[in-house]
Amino acid sequence: MRIRSPSIAELHALAAAARHGNFSRAAAELCVTQGAISRSIARLEEHLGQPVFRRQGRHSVLTQAGQAYLDAVGPALQAIEAATVQAQSRQAPADLRVSVTPTLFSHWLIPRLPDFRRRHPGIGLSFAPYRRDDGMDAADVHAWLRGGSAPWPRHIRAHYVVGRELVPICRPEDAAGLATPQDLLARPLLFHTNYPDNWAHWFRSVGCEPRGLQPAADFELVSLLVQAVIAGLGVAVVQRCLVEDELAAGRIAAPIATPVLNTRGYHLCHAARLERMPALVAFREWLLGPAAQAPVRLPPAA
Repeated sequence: MRIRSPSIAELHALAAAARHGNFSRAAAELCVTQGAISRSIARLEEHLGQPVFRRQGRHSVLTQAGQAYLDAVGPALQAIEAATVQAQSRQAPADLRVSVTPTLFSHWLIPRLPDFRRRHPGIGLSFAPYRRDDGMDAADVHAWLRGGSAPWPRHIRAHYVVGRELVPICRPEDAAGLATPQDLLARPLLFHTNYPDNWAHWFRSVGCEPRGLQPAADFELVSLLVQAVIAGLGVAVVQRCLVEDELAAGRIAAPIATPVLNTRGYHLCHAARLERMPALVAFREWLLGPAAQAPVRLPPAA
């Protein structure tokens, strides 16, 4: 019998891109590149013989045909995912299952996980796919490490971990000429697409009241912001915890050391009923303790 259905990867790309209305965010959720999402959608459209997305400004919106197809296959895709998780849990039960924001996962948590494993070799960790619209009520997830601020859902206990400190960054060769906030204003300002108020908040916090800040360019991922700074496109302001390695390696510099805190940060969130779960207690105490908070120095890139 000829198989007419597309691949699971293409269906996941469709569902993620529909949730976010954006291929870059879909890629971050699925831990693949934006190009991989684009290729999956292109293959799916070729397979179906019609477009499933259309551009609407900076967003990608499902066509009528795309929405109808997702409505039809979405429940089956969720059922496959749930059955797979259940089967995996029978084969290799994890003591703690955590969902982590991809940016924090790659830039901050992963380099620290070997220390957790050394300290708690008997605790098995597994990681659930990240969903931006997650209501933190999934039965198969014990905890979430995600950005945000109060108020949290009533059933959730949230513990601040890291991420409130904002720092401006530039190329190392430009740092000497950037001694004051006014010096930064004279340079092209690079914005984070999801947090366009970061620059205004930083300037206000250091006693500067600029008006009408305009981005020279904006990027959805911190890694892209850093690359844009290194390439000389301008200066950016980011959460310090996400650029510790680049600062230590001298790939970027923080020209003004005045500490500025924002109201957001990354929190460990879990259901109140799991407060005393042994594996969660160990993970929480490690995250909030000096071992996890200490900077990690990765070897320089070859």
